[in-house]
Amino acid sequence: MNILYCGDQGIKDGLLVSILSLIKNVDEALNIYILTIDYGNSKPISEKTTKLLNELVKKHNKSGFVKTIDATEVFKKRLPKANMKSYFTPCSMLRLYLDEIPELPKDRLLYLDYDVVCRRNPQEFYNTDLTNIEAAGVLDIYGKHFYRYNFPKRDYMNSGVLLFNMAECEKSNIFARAVELCRKRKMMLADQAALNKVIKKRKLMPRRFNEQQDYPKQDTVFHHFSNNFKFLPVFHVQKVKPFEVEKVHKTLKIHEYDDILEEYEKLKNSL
Repeated sequence: MNILYCGDQGIKDGLLVSILSLIKNVDEALNIYILTIDYGNSKPISEKTTKLLNELVKKHNKSGFVKTIDATEVFKKRLPKANMKSYFTPCSMLRLYLDEIPELPKDRLLYLDYDVVCRRNPQEFYNTDLTNIEAAGVLDIYGKHFYRYNFPKRDYMNSGVLLFNMAECEKSNIFARAVELCRKRKMMLADQAALNKVIKKRKLMPRRFNEQQDYPKQDTVFHHFSNNFKFLPVFHVQKVKPFEVEKVHKTLKIHEYDDILEEYEKLKNSL
């Protein structure tokens, strides 16, 4: 199974939890690629972190691996100039440069945000038919109400869990087009907006493959710890990440990941 993450050393804790959850629920070999950069305040994923994650994956299945790829020069060649001062770091844009990374597989590639926890075997999602499809994903729980590209159908996908058909993406040149959008136009959630704009052949999957609310359901496959709006006692944005163990327990009152979090706490100081 080909998996992609993007980020700098600051996502190491999330990476560890997410990868431990994959190891728990995926039987086959995990081929994990991590795009990283050394740019501004973003420092690349360290060799030490990569080595630990690689050892964990190989212990699960000898054929699997974790490979870190430095995309700094690729990123600097085509900076997303109009969105460089947005809320999100440059690392959030890295998934837009996949066409410039020759080491990546040329068939299907499952992108996951670092705050996604795997709860069940994702084979059904990973093996979905991608004939004439550029990417498969799930509606964004908030954006679906405001953005539509094939009106009146709801079709605005959350970019935290996306299954790319890399061959089809190459045909339609979606990544270069998305980068060009980010270079010229300032957008809300720029990387997600750009992908939604350029992906014309999409496959919308059931919500269980990217549950973005606080509390997953019994059949949830990927639990995405994205920011959530809360209205009581006053309006606020609730931010809880899966590696924030105390918040997961006290704020969300979720304990079903305790075995993963116990392993995370044993290993986190070795990252």
